[in-house]
Amino acid sequence: MENIKSYVQQHKDRFINELIELLKIPSVSADTAYSQDVIDTAEAVKESLSKAGCDYVETCDTPGYPIIYGEKIIDPNLPTVLVYGHYDVQPPDPLELWTSPPFEPVIKTTDIHPEGAIFARGACDDKGQMYMHVKALELMVQSNTLPCNVKFMIEGEEEVGSASLAWFVERNQEKLKNDVILISDTGMISNQQPSITTGLRGLSYVEVEVTGPNRDLHSGLYGGAVANPINVLAKMIASLHDENNHITIPGFYDKVQELSAEERAEMAKAPFSLEKYKNALNIEDVYGEKGYVTNERNSIRPTLDVNGIWGGYTGEGAKTVIASKAFAKISMRLVPNQDWEEITALFTKHFTSIAPAGVTVKVTPHHGGQGYVTPIDSIGYQAANKAYTETFGVPAIPVRSGGSIPIVALFEKELKSKTILMGFGLDSDAIHSPNEHFGIFNYLKGIETIPLFYKYFVELSK
Repeated sequence: MENIKSYVQQHKDRFINELIELLKIPSVSADTAYSQDVIDTAEAVKESLSKAGCDYVETCDTPGYPIIYGEKIIDPNLPTVLVYGHYDVQPPDPLELWTSPPFEPVIKTTDIHPEGAIFARGACDDKGQMYMHVKALELMVQSNTLPCNVKFMIEGEEEVGSASLAWFVERNQEKLKNDVILISDTGMISNQQPSITTGLRGLSYVEVEVTGPNRDLHSGLYGGAVANPINVLAKMIASLHDENNHITIPGFYDKVQELSAEERAEMAKAPFSLEKYKNALNIEDVYGEKGYVTNERNSIRPTLDVNGIWGGYTGEGAKTVIASKAFAKISMRLVPNQDWEEITALFTKHFTSIAPAGVTVKVTPHHGGQGYVTPIDSIGYQAANKAYTETFGVPAIPVRSGGSIPIVALFEKELKSKTILMGFGLDSDAIHSPNEHFGIFNYLKGIETIPLFYKYFVELSK
């Protein structure tokens, strides 16, 4: 451990500067205006893996953005760790809410990060966390302490559904053969209390379109006489929850597994302050499904949220118009056993059925994925826990995350491997939001902890 700390301290300025250079490239996969930047980022990742010590690195073409594959095989008889990450990032909007430009990384101190945090889009999700693994490989190669084989699969479409990744995995099962998959695209409880994510929610993401008259109408001449698609859409969306914030789609909860009282009690051991939670968000009170506390609502229960809604005139000043169309984007976070395609079909059937006469409704599925649970008695979990315990001084707490990484279930299906989610971000790091950041402490601590996972995984596998 002292050798690991010494190497990180000796090279920390370079580690930070390399990440900053990577964060300068605006690899926004959702916007085709950034296509070349996404490709440039892929090449930067490829170069970094070569420099870190991979013996073989290639750019793998896909129907979408390329996947960077790298490997260092020291002995085919030893275990193999497959590292997954992504180099694409969320759009930076709304730009006016950033305190510094999203693709001009700066280090600022905060109350939570007194030693500084890198503010930039992708700092935590996922360039910073992905790059920890690149630097951990460098550390093990340079110190001759790599105890097993390692493969890297870094994609560029995670933020838009990973369609090409599924295509790639299905066609490269032998290339990707492994004993455990390691991902850092999640968080932990705090810088004092590490945690390991053992569950992820699934996802169904759809876009809805409500159409009324064949053109925009004058709201004085036609108001009250024809259905207003925006009014109708608002009512339809409001009806998707009842007075207890239960989702009203028939069949939605049929396969939801209720956790036992004992399991809920274990979850409750994770330190959590409701007052700090509310203060951090500047809200008067929390809100959600009746019968569940906050940390259950955002992890073990399914949800339905509107992610965007638009229609009509939204420019400066007034325009008295009844829009011809109204739109919304809606995401449903799902728990294990809920099939995302089945839920999408249930939503589509219900949403079209509640449309009043005078409008037509179109539902367009975008993407989705299954939920996932990993057992805490697996060798991978135990190795991760031992690694966290050594670097943080306390054991990690198993937690279920409210987020979704749909490809985790895909990996288990196609590669027959369990995934270990070793996250080093914090809830306060503002991923997907303006002012995303990643603590210097967290970044360097990840580089310290990851080599220990390899060490203990090999030891426990004997």
